[in-house]
Amino acid sequence: MFASLFLGFRILLAWALTLIAAGFLWSGLFSGMDEAPGWIFGLAAMALMVFALTSIVGHVRRVALVADRLDAQTLANRHRRQVELPMDAATAFALLEQVIGQMPRIEHMERSVGTLQVRATQRRADPYGDRPPSRWNPLARLAIKRNQITARVTPGADTSSVTLLFEPDAGAWVDLLLLDEGSNYENADAVTHALSGKVAELRREEREHAARTEAEKELTVARLNLLHAQVEPHFLYNTLANAQVLTRADPERAEQMLGHLIQYLRSSLPGIDQSVSTLGQELERVQAYLEILRIRMGARLALQIDVPEALHEVSLPSMSLQTLVENAIKHGLEPKSGGGTVWILARALDGQLTITVADDGQGISAHTAGTGIGLKNLRERLRLTCGEQAALAMVSNFPSGVAATISLPYTGKAPAPPTLSIVPGVASPAGAPVLPPLPEVPHAS
Repeated sequence: MFASLFLGFRILLAWALTLIAAGFLWSGLFSGMDEAPGWIFGLAAMALMVFALTSIVGHVRRVALVADRLDAQTLANRHRRQVELPMDAATAFALLEQVIGQMPRIEHMERSVGTLQVRATQRRADPYGDRPPSRWNPLARLAIKRNQITARVTPGADTSSVTLLFEPDAGAWVDLLLLDEGSNYENADAVTHALSGKVAELRREEREHAARTEAEKELTVARLNLLHAQVEPHFLYNTLANAQVLTRADPERAEQMLGHLIQYLRSSLPGIDQSVSTLGQELERVQAYLEILRIRMGARLALQIDVPEALHEVSLPSMSLQTLVENAIKHGLEPKSGGGTVWILARALDGQLTITVADDGQGISAHTAGTGIGLKNLRERLRLTCGEQAALAMVSNFPSGVAATISLPYTGKAPAPPTLSIVPGVASPAGAPVLPPLPEVPHAS
């Protein structure tokens, strides 16, 4: 209340002093106040004082409605706001420009990207409607017609500071005689609340995006674990079935197979919950797997590995190599009377890594005789683990057998291929194919 009374006293005093000065000027130019036309000045002075008093009452009432409090800050014509935005300067400037541009009755707007400044002019509206007296009342022409909004963005380390200034589109002297009925305070609150709302909306969208990403990640992991669970028992069932047969025919070999199976499980079970392993881990797993198969196939099985040491850390879906080796042996080498060789080769060239498992078995028709669940799962796991650019392709080997190639994007340096090694088994039979450096293999979905 004290602030309102002080504001009223200040405005009335300013008008009184202005009218006294005008009275002296009138008296000097025309005549005294007691003689005609002095009464004209008296009537004009009284009208102006009534106008000043009504503008004070209207301003105080309007500010009380908008701000819900009356003090020197809310009653002022000019308002300054400082807002901290948790974003870079360019984003903050674009957001500020958007908010100011969406304000009603904006007549002109200037922007400077270089200095991060925005200036806008807003036509004032009568907060109580288009009252009839304002159409003909000449005193209404004294009211403030436009407001001005000036904004500047100051870049910071992790945040940007926005300075906002809301004022009448007139000089500071106007504050001594005229009031804006709280329009600039209303603009200040509207812009600051809009900026806060935009920031809250951006943060909400970021949280929703993070939640969606986390949900998609959990779904992907669940699908990978399901596919992994479908692959792992495939080998275990086959091994146990073979051990069961050997128990009756050759107990000693059955005992060796079970011993190797225990060793295989010891190396595999610590990562059973992991859907992704490395190429090096897959090679170790395949070698343990082949030790079990050698008990059954003996000298009929040979393995040649040509994988540079630098590629051992490449990520692969768990059990991926074993799936391809199983297919090569089950559909290619086991049905062949003389057995054969399985090749595992890896090359990195032109941003692409290719890993090939090839055999010199019965060929593509034998490989396609199964259900295809293992290869289908492997393609899906490759897509989920390594992205859409990962692929699995199968082509005929020359002169016999099949070559299955996994293609992955690779950003590392291409290493030199190592010297060919044979692990475990006997040397390749005479005339066995030697694969050239990996050719382009068509991607198969």
